[in-house]
Amino acid sequence: MLVPAFVDLAVNNEDWQVFAVASSLTFFVGMMLVLTCRARSRTLSVRQAFVLTTLVWVALPAFAAIPFAFSNLDLTYTDAFFESMSGLTTTGSTVILGLDHAPPGILLWRSLLQWLGGVGIVMMAVSVLPMLQVGGMQLFRMEFAERMEKALPRAAQIAAWIGGIYLFLTVLCGVLYFVAGMAGFEAINHAMTTVATGGYSTRDSSIGFYQSAWVDIIATVFMVAGSLPFLLYFQAIRGKITDLFRDSQVRWFLSILGFSILVMIVYLWRVEDWELGRAVRLALFNITSVMTGTGYATDDFALWGALAMPMFFMLMFIGGCAGSTTCGIKVFRFQVLLQTARMQFRRLLQPHGVFIAYYNGKPIPETVAESVMSFFFLFVTLFVLLALVLGLIGLDFITATSGAATAIANVGPGLGPIIGPVGNFSTLPDPAKWVLSFGMLIGRLEIFTVLILLSPRFWKV
Repeated sequence: MLVPAFVDLAVNNEDWQVFAVASSLTFFVGMMLVLTCRARSRTLSVRQAFVLTTLVWVALPAFAAIPFAFSNLDLTYTDAFFESMSGLTTTGSTVILGLDHAPPGILLWRSLLQWLGGVGIVMMAVSVLPMLQVGGMQLFRMEFAERMEKALPRAAQIAAWIGGIYLFLTVLCGVLYFVAGMAGFEAINHAMTTVATGGYSTRDSSIGFYQSAWVDIIATVFMVAGSLPFLLYFQAIRGKITDLFRDSQVRWFLSILGFSILVMIVYLWRVEDWELGRAVRLALFNITSVMTGTGYATDDFALWGALAMPMFFMLMFIGGCAGSTTCGIKVFRFQVLLQTARMQFRRLLQPHGVFIAYYNGKPIPETVAESVMSFFFLFVTLFVLLALVLGLIGLDFITATSGAATAIANVGPGLGPIIGPVGNFSTLPDPAKWVLSFGMLIGRLEIFTVLILLSPRFWKV
């Protein structure tokens, strides 16, 4: 919080006082927690890890909302909490109007939240979720041990390497943005939110403000870079560059993305009668943005014809690779589900045969398949429940369904005129914002991490 405080102080914006006070309050509460919770043992049980993970992702946005609530933007605490939850979960939905004229401290704070949230989810995906066996993430426990622990046996070293890679990508992205014509401050902000696949921008019209093909290309490249497993970047640094492209999850992700872009280009060019160059540029950028959950926009894709809405709605759920900054269901779960279904078909045709589902050339444990199928069921169920609750609050069908989808999949913009790529979440009623904030939380923490706390059996000793 002191970083945007100094930025506001440098430009004589009085919001620096808000950040300074919020920083002091947060530091005081944090130190009290450290001092009162000191213990000799630092070993976490699985139950404690579930509680800690969820509470961290509730407490952080609660304190991160303070600068929003007391700044000159005159946001209510509901709006402030929504904005900070959207930032830390790298969702990208916003309630702030007039970003073009917002104080620099606030703009930087939004970007910092997404940047920290992005690296936080990578760390969690590498270290915490496999241990908790959430949604099939235990599949990567063995892979993690093989690829990282042999080279870097200590968790601190692993975190340092991932953080270093993340920082390098951010700096490189910022430099390229600056070379492409962005102002320095805007290049820094957009670099943080691009690599984090978060989508916060310093402009109301997002990346579309710049009307630059080079900016679009740079953003597309780094959105894809943020969507790939960071463990594989470490392998590439060690000289095993081919691992990045031999990984089946990466190949699936790039194939789905490429196929979706190609279909949309052909549709816009042949059916909607667009110029080929315009179709390529807009389809390439916006489909990448939605599928990776970044949420940038350069055009209102609601006006692209009949195919656009269902395709973008579908891509919201897919997401990127496990171990990346992206959100959604994740590609590896579709792979596991497809392999499991394929195995079941073969068993129906040959009842006495022995068939094994594989992922990346290794057998898929039965517990992983069950966990993935449970995740799919809960994901769809919660999406439907969120949409129903938003409908009961008074939102129309398109806003309710796409709002539920964009929250639980952590994408950013929804569909329709209200929360679409040219819209904003500010006009939604406060209850809807709290429901969407809850949706962002459960989506970012892979559902099970939050829902298990609601089970009475979890709290029994």
